[in-house]
This record gives sequence, structure tokens and C-alpha cells, in this order.
Amino acid sequence: MSIKALLNREQVENFLFHEAELLDDWNLMEWAALYREDAIYEVTSPATEDPVASDPNKTLFLIADHIDRIRGRAVRMLKKTAHAEYPRSKTRHMVSNVRVQPGDVAGEVKVRANQVVFRTKEDSNTIFMGELRYRLFVEGDDIRIVQKRIILDLNSLYAHGRLTIIL
Repeated sequence: MSIKALLNREQVENFLFHEAELLDDWNLMEWAALYREDAIYEVTSPATEDPVASDPNKTLFLIADHIDRIRGRAVRMLKKTAHAEYPRSKTRHMVSNVRVQPGDVAGEVKVRANQVVFRTKEDSNTIFMGELRYRLFVEGDDIRIVQKRIILDLNSLYAHGRLTIIL
């Protein structure tokens, strides 16, 4: 069976919309469970020399988390002692322009999409926008994230303050 037959654009969109809903509802442990054991979650900006192909071990990334840090981030953000996010921000993750192509290995697809995240906390509103790049892997009836790279279309976070939410 070909990769295209395993996962079509509608299935990928439904998965991405589900992930966005988990984040907006602060179901962070369920969000972390979407990732495989060998997964990585990355956030970078266009200021990086080549934000698509850059290696987080050699280039500055805002976030470059492996599975243990992904789970740890979810646990920490749900605690009342996470002062930067208590009370929690309200977010809306908007995903669009989803494109799907075969991955480099069987069972994998590569995904590109656009994202805008609206965040409100206290009297402050913030917009994060950028491109999403995923490597998704089909495991039986489940889809798992192998890699999620967010390339922010922001030259600086100066006006946004700290990045305290999950994009």
C-alpha cells in the first residue's frame, strides 16, 4: 500500500485540527501523547540561516525538545506553580493551507501548513504566525508526530514577551 493511500489530506487536517483543539483546551498530556518516543518539537524563526533544514544542535532554536522535554513541558505548564501561565492564557490555533507529500520512509508523510495562534492573557493580546512542518508516522490506526517544526514569521519576540504557550 502506498503512503498516499495510508494518509490523505483530509485525515492529516483532522489530525492537525485535533492537535490544535488539545492545545486550546489545555489538554497538554493528551497533546504530548501524540508524539512518538523519538520525536522532536522545534520552534525557530526566519532569522535562522535556513529555518527548514537547520540542525538545532548547530543553530539557535527557541525550542528543541525531545520526548522527555515535551512531556516535562506539558506537566510543568499544567501546574499552578507555572506562574507565567497561571491563570492560563486563552489561545486559538488556526491551521490552514495544509499540503501533504510522501515521507522519506514507509509509513511517513511530510506536512506543510500555515498557522496563526491568537493568545490573550489579562489585558494583553498576542499573535504568533508562521509555517508548520511535520513528519507524521502511521502506526496501525494511529498517527504519531515524529517531528514538528514551527518557523515563526517574526523577526523578534521582543514585542511578544516570553513564549509561554505551546505553539
